[in-house]
Amino acid sequence: MSQTRPEFELGKDLVGLEGLSAETITGILDTAEPFKEISERAIKKVPVLRGKTIVNLFYEPSTRTRISFEFAEKRLGADTVNISSSGSSVVKGETLVDTARNLEAMRIDMVVIRHASSGAASFLADRIPSNVINGGDGQHEHPTQALLDMLTIRDRLGRLEGLKICIIGDIVHSRVARSNIFGLRTLGAEVAVCGPRSLIPVGIEELGVSIFNHVEDAIEWADALNVLRLQLERMQTGFIPSLREYNRVFGVTRARLEKAARDTVILHPGPMNRGVEIDSAVADGPQSVILPQVTNGVAVRMAVLYLLAGGKPGGAEAAKQEIT
Repeated sequence: MSQTRPEFELGKDLVGLEGLSAETITGILDTAEPFKEISERAIKKVPVLRGKTIVNLFYEPSTRTRISFEFAEKRLGADTVNISSSGSSVVKGETLVDTARNLEAMRIDMVVIRHASSGAASFLADRIPSNVINGGDGQHEHPTQALLDMLTIRDRLGRLEGLKICIIGDIVHSRVARSNIFGLRTLGAEVAVCGPRSLIPVGIEELGVSIFNHVEDAIEWADALNVLRLQLERMQTGFIPSLREYNRVFGVTRARLEKAARDTVILHPGPMNRGVEIDSAVADGPQSVILPQVTNGVAVRMAVLYLLAGGKPGGAEAAKQEIT
């Protein structure tokens, strides 16, 4: 007897991928597909969010994520407001709750928040009726980055189920790694991590991932590598001997890729430390999908905004009919 698949259920907010069903994650990815076509048009706008006001509330420095969200919001016709901690009342001592209540008093519709504290997005979502999207919170999650990573892998390899994906680098400080682990495993991929033991969280095996101690073994095993940046700004002393030593032992280089039996797909969420975790010959090479990740980031964020605003999922064709 066939079982009924769970219905798409995103809810009011997107604060993480942990706990989302495979149906929901797939629905977001499928809805993102037609938005990629919108971005190729001469006029890159569809007015599905006309009249909506979205606040980008960034307590941490960001270029890629903030600009990607801003592109997505404007292409959907929304009014956007950008707030950074350095240019707001936060520097005067205003709390996150105070900021949220003031934003609500201005009758906003959505907030995209990036914050250094894990749980900040959920904290905000529980206190305001507006939709909240997590743009990265501490070492917790970065859901839209993982969604665009998954969409990029699916575009290149045709599926996610059954694939072997290895996340290499600074796992301990990475919210991107956590969201990728949750999302990829939910959609049936095998996930492993690789890096110095000082950069691998204790007990990460409990999330259902395996660990490679040697980057050569990871490259040989994986269908795709997601190479993470060393987050030097979050490190104190002692995590790695030196950047040069890290590149020598764990760097994803052309020589290492050429020894592998397969053409492993290379991802990187950016910004890259070229010559450290990844060599330029790899980042700019034929196996790299780093630039498609950037393109897919706008489409994925358009899809999330559209769905949270009440848009209907149902696969690429259904979504395309609704937004065209």
